[in-house]
Amino acid sequence: MVTNKDNFCVIMGGGIGSRFWPFSRKTLPKQFLDFFGTGRSLLQQTFDRFSKVIPVENILIVTNDLYADLVKEQLPQLSPEQILLEPTRRNTAPCIAWAAYHIRALNPNANIVVAPSDHLILKEGEFLAAIEKGLSFVSQTDKLLTLGIKPNRPETGYGYIQIAESAGDNFYKVKTFTEKPELELAKVFVESGEFYWNSGLFMWNVNTIIKACETLLPELASKLAPGSGIYGTSEEKKFINENFPACPNVSIDFGIMEKADNVYVSLGDFGWSDLGTWGSLYDLSGKDDNDNVTLKCQSLLYNSKDNIVVLPSNKLAVIDGLEGYLVAESDNVLLICKKDEEHAIRKYVNDTQIKLGEDYI
Repeated sequence: MVTNKDNFCVIMGGGIGSRFWPFSRKTLPKQFLDFFGTGRSLLQQTFDRFSKVIPVENILIVTNDLYADLVKEQLPQLSPEQILLEPTRRNTAPCIAWAAYHIRALNPNANIVVAPSDHLILKEGEFLAAIEKGLSFVSQTDKLLTLGIKPNRPETGYGYIQIAESAGDNFYKVKTFTEKPELELAKVFVESGEFYWNSGLFMWNVNTIIKACETLLPELASKLAPGSGIYGTSEEKKFINENFPACPNVSIDFGIMEKADNVYVSLGDFGWSDLGTWGSLYDLSGKDDNDNVTLKCQSLLYNSKDNIVVLPSNKLAVIDGLEGYLVAESDNVLLICKKDEEHAIRKYVNDTQIKLGEDYI
C-alpha cells in the first residue's frame, strides 16, 4: 500500500499526437490507444506505473476538455478533482503551473513528479526507484529536477542535457539544454559523455515550481494563481480554468528549465522511449527476418524489408517490393510514405485539414 501522502503525480495527456496520424486522431489521440496489444492504453500504462509509488488519490491527469469522457472511461477510479481540463491547448508550462496551484491548495508541502502520458519504460523497477529517490531529493531542497537518459545513439528527435558538477548520489547540476540537434552535433554530444537525453520527466516541490513560475513567467502565474479563474463547476463536476486560453503558449523547457539557475538532473537508463513517432514504434517492435514490423493486422510480405505495417486487426496486407515504408490505415485514412520521412506527416495532416476538412483528422 502506497502511503506517502505528500507525493503527487501529474500526467500530461492533452496532445493530439499528430505525428502518429492516421492512427492517432483528434477524437482519439495516441495516449488513449493500445499500441502493443496489452489491453491497456499508453495513458493507462502510465497511470498503472506511477500508482505503484504514488497514492492513487494524488495522481492528476491534465488533458484537453475534449478528452474528459475518454479519461473517465479509461481511469474510472479518478474523482473529478483529479482531472484538470484545458479549454484550449497552451503547451506544457501552463499545464504544469495550473496543476501546481491546484495541488498546493490540497497540500502545501507536496512533492510532484510530472510525466507525459505516452512514454514507454522497459525497466520499471529501476525507473520507480529513481522516481522515489528524486522525490526525496526535491523534498529536502529547492531544486528543479529532471530525469536524464543515457543516450545509446545520436538521436536528433530528442532534447539533450549537458551536465556540470555532481551534487552527489547521481544528481548533477545542469549546464545547458539543447533542443533536437542536427545529426553531426548529436554525434559529438554522445561521444563527449557529458550529454544525456531530456526525458521530459520532472520533479520538484510545489513551492519551488510555483516560485519559478512567478519569477520567470509572471504573466502566466497571474492568469493561473488561485482566485484568478473558475477552478471547478460543481454542477458539472468538471475542473476547468477559464483563464487558460489567455495564457502564453510556452513550454516548461523554454519558459523555466532553460532559464532557472537551480536545475538539476538525475541520470539513469530505464529502457526509456518517447513513443512520439512511427520510427520510435518501429524501433521498439518485434521484426521478421527482413526487419519488417506488422502490428494489429495480418501481413504477407514479398521482396520487402525495413517496413512498418499497421492496419485494423481484421485486415490483411499483401505487399510486394517495398523497402523502408510506413503503411498505416485507420478508419477512413490510408497512409503510405517513406518511414524515415515522418516529419512530412505533419504536412500531410495540415494539407488534409485545409483541402478536405476535419473528417480525416
